[in-house]
Amino acid sequence: MKRKSIYLIRHGETDFNRRGVVQGSGVNSPLNEWGEAQATAFYNAYQHVPFDKIYTSNLLRTHQTVRGFIKQGIPHESYEGLNEISWGIREGREPNVGDNTYYKELVTAWRNGDIDCAAEGGESPVQVRARQIPVIETILSRPHERNILVAMHGRAMRVLLTVLFNEPLLRMDDYEHSNLCLYKINYSYDTQKFELELSNDITHLLSLEIPQTL
Repeated sequence: MKRKSIYLIRHGETDFNRRGVVQGSGVNSPLNEWGEAQATAFYNAYQHVPFDKIYTSNLLRTHQTVRGFIKQGIPHESYEGLNEISWGIREGREPNVGDNTYYKELVTAWRNGDIDCAAEGGESPVQVRARQIPVIETILSRPHERNILVAMHGRAMRVLLTVLFNEPLLRMDDYEHSNLCLYKINYSYDTQKFELELSNDITHLLSLEIPQTL
């Protein structure tokens, strides 16, 4: 039976995450000190896995999250299709009541089935799904890559998981996530189905001590 193991992770923490600033595809922020520590902890826990390929978004925070594996010489490809959703004209702004209300109403609309609703100046979940599908097809067209590492973003991960498990997009928020969490997914080429092995797993982070500077 031909199988592929997909280690799907969200990027490590950035200062925008810490401050509660919405960062979509238009915000190319780096990891902060805690995010770098998370990336190191994940590398230490999974460096033994014989990854055949690393896939990331085009954004810096995903590249930095898997830097340890890239330094091993593992082949790496980045795709715009794996970028975070564009949250539009409000992303990157300091939290405020008006924006927070706007985002809450937007996510509520998605949960209620209005998945074509886009952030002002940004994307809808349907548009994110459309750009992810070619990347998924590329990954699955390479059965010789038995173990792959995919680093991306919170909302984009939620969209991707509904695509993999053939679920409606309004179920996105069933998939919880945190910085440097892991979803381990196995794909069978015989059945052409995905199976979820680990969900929002952060056991690799439990031994970390928060840096004193934070």
